[in-house]
This record gives sequence, C-alpha cells and structure tokens, in this order.
Amino acid sequence: MIEAIRRARKVRILILDVDGVLTDGRLHVGENDDIRDFDIKDGHGIVIFLRKGFEVIFVTGRDSKSLQRRANELGIKRVYTGVRKKGEFYDKLKEEMGFSDEEVAFVGDDVVDLSIMKKVGFPIAVGDAVREVKREAVYVTKNPGGRGAVREVIELILKAKGMWDY
Repeated sequence: MIEAIRRARKVRILILDVDGVLTDGRLHVGENDDIRDFDIKDGHGIVIFLRKGFEVIFVTGRDSKSLQRRANELGIKRVYTGVRKKGEFYDKLKEEMGFSDEEVAFVGDDVVDLSIMKKVGFPIAVGDAVREVKREAVYVTKNPGGRGAVREVIELILKAKGMWDY
C-alpha cells in the first residue's frame, strides 16, 4: 500500500478502460445500441476528480451511444473507442498531450489492458480483474469493476495528495 500511495501522489491523469472497469463487464445488446450499467458513485468520484483539476480519459475497444452519453454527463472530453492496441494508443496520447508516465494511472481488468499497464506510472486492477492484470498492478481495488472500483481509486489518489476534503 505504501508504494501505491507514493505513486498516487504523482498522478494527474486517470485513464480508464470501460467494460469491466466502469461497468461490470456485462453487455445487454439491443436493436439499436448496447446497454451498459454505470455506477453512480464511480460517476460522482469522476466529477470530483475533474473539479480538482485532474484529467480523466476513457479508452475502450467498443463504441456505444450509452458510453458517449455517460461521458458527456460526466464532462469527459477525451473518449477513445475502437482502440485495439492500448499500448500504441498510449504512446500517441502521451506524445500529443506531453505528460510523463509517472503522472498517469490506468485502471484495467483484462489482458488487453496489459500493454498500457506496463507503461504507466500507476497501474491498477479492479478487484475482479483476471490474474495476469492483478499481477501487473501496483494496486488492486477491493471493489469489482462497475461497482465502485473507480471511486475507490479516485479516493486513494486524492487522499494521497491530501485533497480528499469531505
């Protein structure tokens, strides 16, 4: 936990996988779009994090209207869909935005997330992530994806920075 707190203090950008992190990973497929369940506490945590002046980025291999709608509700300006190679995506984003690895936390749940987790300063796995992802993580949340894991991460980062003042 000491290492997680040390790394959390340097974070200014939080990159989140979507399916299995912001959602529980289940997908309800409808005629016109898929339906995803998002946790209200995760959303409130994201809004708090943004209000404190930090950046939140969504990255996923899938696209859906429900994701775009949720991102708009929360004030997320950077939503990247259709991303198959997250490590390559991260390298391009880093060049574009000009941040260092140690300033970035990434939360993932499955093997497609490993390429980005190996690059960021603070790799995090949700509580129900696959074994390989948990092994790569500096911190594993107590909560599963889609059930408060993101809020837990945000609280950890803000408390480490002395910015959780509620």
